[in-house]
Amino acid sequence: MKKASSLSELGFDADGPSTFFRQLTLSECDERPPRRRLIKISVIGAGNVGMAIAQTILTQDLADEIVLVDAVADKVRGEMLDLQHAAAFLPRVNIVSGTDIASLTRSSDLVIVTAGARQIPGETRLNLLQRNVSLFRRIVPAAAEASPESLLLIVSNPVDVLTYVAWKLSGFPASRVIGSGTNLDSSRFRFLLAEHLEVSAQDVQAYMVGEHGDSSVALWSSISVAGMPVLAHLQRNHRSSAAAAKAFDAAALEGIRRAVVGSAYEVIKLKGYTSWAIGYSVASIAWSLLRDQRRIHPVSVLAKGLVRGVPADRELFLSLPARLGRAGVIGVAAELELTEEEEKRLRVSADTLWGYCHALGL
Repeated sequence: MKKASSLSELGFDADGPSTFFRQLTLSECDERPPRRRLIKISVIGAGNVGMAIAQTILTQDLADEIVLVDAVADKVRGEMLDLQHAAAFLPRVNIVSGTDIASLTRSSDLVIVTAGARQIPGETRLNLLQRNVSLFRRIVPAAAEASPESLLLIVSNPVDVLTYVAWKLSGFPASRVIGSGTNLDSSRFRFLLAEHLEVSAQDVQAYMVGEHGDSSVALWSSISVAGMPVLAHLQRNHRSSAAAAKAFDAAALEGIRRAVVGSAYEVIKLKGYTSWAIGYSVASIAWSLLRDQRRIHPVSVLAKGLVRGVPADRELFLSLPARLGRAGVIGVAAELELTEEEEKRLRVSADTLWGYCHALGL
């Protein structure tokens, strides 16, 4: 039997609030009622990642309404109720749920798509592609039609290719279709460096670009803390396994990059999925977008011809440092200075992604 979640479902008059508080007229208030544009965020996919994103956004007081959409009606209703029951401890937010994308997400400011097949231990993100493209054909056109002025933020993996798919299926300008990209990869990168340097990760300027996944590129040449280059410090302090000083080489840098890439697989192996870090990562992107913060995030954007290593004749999405605001992607770090090795790796990353995008024939 379905349990009631509101007093109106228990037989109480739905007009009760209007009698509990006497509504003052404008003449009694002697002022115009305040008007503020309400912010609506829809999260499609109520799995571990989607709920971590919704919960993080909820605690940050970013949205006035959060919509949860999932194919499993009971599951998404249960998640909605669980969040609603925390109302006494959170900002006032209207939380609704259901399975109908078109009706529920209508007039959203931001649509976040996390729906997709769960990544299994040992499976690369790109191997998820074919299982998720068909799902996007059902999700993206409906969401775009319901909210034609919205921003579309893709989190489902493989995120770069699926952001390309979402761009093609939505008909939106590329500036309003964004992938979560390497925003989380960069956070993992900054965490490792911060732990070594014994500083806050927020004070480490470091980016991973390219594909969110196995071929991501660490921009070693631009890492800094307090304006000081970090690469030179690492070169002076690197030691071999025998504890003897040795020349710093590319293998040492690659070891750190692989540790960043492998950290996601380690979490999946240990707990079965990733959730909290991506929740905070996506919430930070949502905040920069909807609060027009103009902050720089390494996110997946239409990158053709923007930097060396990405040909101008190839439509593909990959992560570059981008300036985000209410209109979406406002600018991209097109004058990014890359070393010869970084440019080479970015080209490999772009070639990998282009192969999948081109094969889809969208």
